[in-house]
Amino acid sequence: MRLRTKIVAALLAVAALPAAAYAATIGGTYYAVQYDYREFFAATDGKNFQVVLHGNPFPGTDPAVVARDLLPMMQAAKPMPRLTFTYETPPEPPRPNYRLMLVFDPANDLNSDSVCKGTVRFKPGKPGVFNVYAIYCRNDMTMSETTAWTPANGPTDPRIGELFRELFMVVFSDSPSLKPNQGGGFSRN
Repeated sequence: MRLRTKIVAALLAVAALPAAAYAATIGGTYYAVQYDYREFFAATDGKNFQVVLHGNPFPGTDPAVVARDLLPMMQAAKPMPRLTFTYETPPEPPRPNYRLMLVFDPANDLNSDSVCKGTVRFKPGKPGVFNVYAIYCRNDMTMSETTAWTPANGPTDPRIGELFRELFMVVFSDSPSLKPNQGGGFSRN
């Protein structure tokens, strides 16, 4: 019986390897008290949603090529609203100005509010690692943030698509626990 158990355990471990090979690591998260998924949904459903890229996760590759290759991966992994990711800056910034800031190889002491205000700093990247700091901004304020990284060989690596799929579930979380308090939550009727 023991040999059989060991064989089953070994087979399960081998079967799990492909899933582990594509798994991204999601770092710590933060949600502002003002974060509300319903607001995000209303602001983006059926509309363009601006993504701002800072840095280059693949220094040996032209940043325009990286941006071009990342956009369809983001679109394929997009969150629930029928939004369209775009890099285009609106002629006049909307108010409120919702956008997703992606900072590649961010400095360890970079904070999200400064990113929403336009200040970014970097650290040297590690070859073969796609490292991104994602910040969902409303005007100059952080609504949510997280970091993520995965091994990747280039901007078309499928592991990046999986990272975006996991990342967007965190940055744009629809968890009921994040809904703002609506007057105490108890009905007096």
